[in-house]
Amino acid sequence: MGEAKRRKNLGISPRGKTEDIKLPELDKKALQQKVRSILYKYPIIPFLFYGAAIVILIGGLLLVFKSFKIA
Repeated sequence: MGEAKRRKNLGISPRGKTEDIKLPELDKKALQQKVRSILYKYPIIPFLFYGAAIVILIGGLLLVFKSFKIA
């Protein structure tokens, strides 16, 4: 028995139709301009990200060497 028949037999009103979820539109140009303006305002940010990545990489390598007692 289908859901519609079961709802009718139980005296329940038909199920309402679901609405499609509307995703917000991304304005790539505006987002790109915002990122560029922040990077122009604070030019040190890329260096901080690269420095943090290098520190994490070296720390991970040291942890692996220490845990496996390679050196």
